[in-house]
Amino acid sequence: MKLSVIVPVYNEKKTVLTLLERVRAVPFEKEILVVDDASTDGTSDVLRGLALPGVRTFFHDRNQGKGAAIRTAQPHVTGDIVVIQDADLEYSPEEYPKLIQPILDGVADAVFGSRFIGDRPHRVLLFWHMVGNRLLTLVSNMFTNLNLTDMETCHKAFRASLFKQLRLTCNRFGFEPEVTARLAQHRARIYEVGIAYHGRDYSEGKKINWKDGVAAFYFIVKANVFADRTVTDKSDPPRVEGGAPR
Repeated sequence: MKLSVIVPVYNEKKTVLTLLERVRAVPFEKEILVVDDASTDGTSDVLRGLALPGVRTFFHDRNQGKGAAIRTAQPHVTGDIVVIQDADLEYSPEEYPKLIQPILDGVADAVFGSRFIGDRPHRVLLFWHMVGNRLLTLVSNMFTNLNLTDMETCHKAFRASLFKQLRLTCNRFGFEPEVTARLAQHRARIYEVGIAYHGRDYSEGKKINWKDGVAAFYFIVKANVFADRTVTDKSDPPRVEGGAPR
């Protein structure tokens, strides 16, 4: 079994090398697909200087967003299970064994790591972000008829054969409601597991804000009501903008 870990990166010069070392230390065969989304703080220079086995780097020519970075990596996946990993250290790579176990057991096609269930440690932080996350999850569940507790979580794992077919179009943080809608439309078997969460505040570099939350409502409706198709076909691969693999 091989993991494909997709790491979208934007302005994470202080954390990206630590994150990559922690991902590399996880005891699974793996490839790490790092997509720099036109960082302006020197992250791109750090990544261009990397020479780590199993790490492939891609670079966007202009900032496009998390969803676009994930789409850039999507056609390059060669593993059996795909894990999404932010570069900011809010989510722990050490959680991978728990996150992927339902897929390994053959009962799940996708697993969401929930910050709101289980007994794993969570940093106490940002009340209104918690309220917003729960509200967005509730609205998403109303459209998808799922009973998720944390739709907005970064830590998601997928069977690679399914992930590579999902039609993804959202560029920024709309990825989360869009991929959830696609999984529901595909009637994928979705599980949740409790994970640790080491959140940051804005002074520490947190990027998502209230405007992204408002936009998420639009993306929930768009992905569920105006969806064009659930999956791609082999003649119509996801569009990839900017950046060339190194």
